Amino acid sequence: MEYLENRELSWLKFNKRVLEEATDPETPLLERLSFSAIYQSNLDEFFMVRVGSITDKAKEKKEKKDKFSGMTPSQQLDAVFTAVRRMQPSVEEALRKTMGELAAYGFEHVSYDKATKEEQAFLEMYFKRELKPFVSGVVVNDALPFPFLKNKEIYAVVQLAAKKGVSIGIIPANTSRSERLIHLSPDGKRFILEEEVILRFAHQLFKNYKVIDRALIRVTRSADIMASGRGPEFRRRMEELVDKRQRLAPVRLEISDVFSRDALDYLCRKLKLKNVRVFTSRIPLDLSYLYTLQEYDENAALHYVPRSPRKPAALSDSRPVFQQVKSRDILLSYPFESINLSFIRLLQESANDPKVTSIKITLYRLARNSKVIDALCTAAEQGKEVLVMIELRARFDEENNIEWSKQLQEAGVKVIYGPKEYKAHSKLLLITRKAQGGGYDYVTQIGTGNYNEKTATLYTDLMLLTADRDIAADAEAVFTALLNGSFVENTKKLLVSPLALRPQVLAMMDEQIELAGNGGNGYIAAKINSLNDPAVIAKLIEASQAGVKVELIVRGLCCLIPGVQGFTENITVRSIVGRFLEHSRIFIFGKDGKDQKIYIGSADYMSRNTIRRVEVAAPVEDEKLRKRIRDMFRIMLRDNVKARIMLSSGEYVRERRSREKPLNSQEYFYEEAYKRLEDKSSKQKQLRVNREKTVKRTSAKKTAAKPAEKAPVKRGRKKKSE
Repeated sequence: MEYLENRELSWLKFNKRVLEEATDPETPLLERLSFSAIYQSNLDEFFMVRVGSITDKAKEKKEKKDKFSGMTPSQQLDAVFTAVRRMQPSVEEALRKTMGELAAYGFEHVSYDKATKEEQAFLEMYFKRELKPFVSGVVVNDALPFPFLKNKEIYAVVQLAAKKGVSIGIIPANTSRSERLIHLSPDGKRFILEEEVILRFAHQLFKNYKVIDRALIRVTRSADIMASGRGPEFRRRMEELVDKRQRLAPVRLEISDVFSRDALDYLCRKLKLKNVRVFTSRIPLDLSYLYTLQEYDENAALHYVPRSPRKPAALSDSRPVFQQVKSRDILLSYPFESINLSFIRLLQESANDPKVTSIKITLYRLARNSKVIDALCTAAEQGKEVLVMIELRARFDEENNIEWSKQLQEAGVKVIYGPKEYKAHSKLLLITRKAQGGGYDYVTQIGTGNYNEKTATLYTDLMLLTADRDIAADAEAVFTALLNGSFVENTKKLLVSPLALRPQVLAMMDEQIELAGNGGNGYIAAKINSLNDPAVIAKLIEASQAGVKVELIVRGLCCLIPGVQGFTENITVRSIVGRFLEHSRIFIFGKDGKDQKIYIGSADYMSRNTIRRVEVAAPVEDEKLRKRIRDMFRIMLRDNVKARIMLSSGEYVRERRSREKPLNSQEYFYEEAYKRLEDKSSKQKQLRVNREKTVKRTSAKKTAAKPAEKAPVKRGRKKKSE
């Protein structure tokens, strides 16, 4: 259908938008390197997860067609491989162009052949002293076993002369004893990569053989594996699964150069890969070193304007956060505001507050040195009831979360793992505190992003803090269900998947459809990461056909194509890709006014979120906060710097008219955070000045009101002379 697109191909278009930032003249040169590295990292994960999954389907469900494109799994794989191959020249050109422009600042990735004679002599000595003692080559042929090649590790492979068949040598091209960047200048800007040196001198490891061809390779293995369970033994099974995943089947082979066809065919046969899964790259196979290069030059012209999260203007330093939330709802916006001075502060204060009786929280991804974990352990050690639902199945964070769960349990925290077959992806916190005069007060936090101090400086997210008792009751029901391995079916205010989110969202969309049908102005808007839920897509199409205006901001994959007459002509789709990762989720139903409904939460409009995970979204009911979200959404709709518009062809284009003033929504929100804090400081300063003036005036009035003192009256008998 012309208004629907395959999920995988849509995601590849998103990654193309990431790559565009690596060539954007408005992106500083060293920052462009990051986007090249991000593009590659994204693609690695895509192959590990999505290509791994579709590969399994191609074996087990060969004829099952994709509901949006009608393609079988094999057809989807062919389309994916073709799209990736077509992008490769752009990937290579982006890096070459950036490095070429950085040459003016002294940066140069040197190949061995273009190194000076002195440098070549240095590199040969470096190989002999620093690398050769710690690497070893393995000869492989039909008479010798093929070694296990680790996921995403780089290997040097050489074809060895052989009388019969094919023999190859394989060398691990990364050592833990040395840096991957080998510096050829004092400032480190001229460099060669470790694997390139190992490849150049690989023949020294195979002295009894003649090397007739050589290249670097990198294998990507599937990561599509999942465990279910919820009891104490679940953690042990997850540890086994993490180990097992390292040995899953390869799904891609990358190679650095044209290599002997016989040797390449031999490698593919041993890895059980078809040649269609071989991808040639004329740039390094692992671009993670590009982040390191950014540290070698502090020239402001090469970097983004420095930004740091601001202290939230909505919070006072003089009162505990819990008390402030009791007075009014608070909305926090990251990375523009500081998570350390808001959410972490709330946790730390609550951990040490003797009146706080319990803290309950869901954890998905955490920072390396997590202050969240520290605060929860402190709370438990001080005798509070602390319940933590930690998701051990958070992909690629399983090992971290397994270790965090152990640390929490050692501190006395009650740790649970959620429903057996469903991930818990919600961002939910409930704090219970003894109230003055008896009873309890509650603060509930619902967010769109993880409790991660690092990503809170890199991702855009929203967080609501509220003392609403109905929301607290719903949150308590969520934690009870997680504890029991069941699901929330009915709520007062929160939307909770898998049972009580999608039906409510569809019902609110129906209200807008009915409104439009009665001649009103129906309106639906959403800011999400991805859109592929068939039920939601069908309802959005129905809304468009009914005349409802639909405005979507979708960062990543979007299986709905807008602007198609008769189906989606009333729908617009934008994607913002820029300095910070757009991660917040906002749902809006209805135009401005008292009947408008606004929610923020952890769920995207994807089936995995709406019906196969535990997700939570909360209504924003305070009018000041609702206005703030509406204003944020409008600013993002006006972004003409980092936003792309999806056309009815499914392609994305930037839209900036020549006379329009540039508007970068992310920079706008940072400036706004700075301004809010400055305005607050100015108001506080003015209040202090006014108080001082009032005190002076009051003091002056009191002084003026006092009666003049009379001279003391002399008492006693008068002298005769008087």
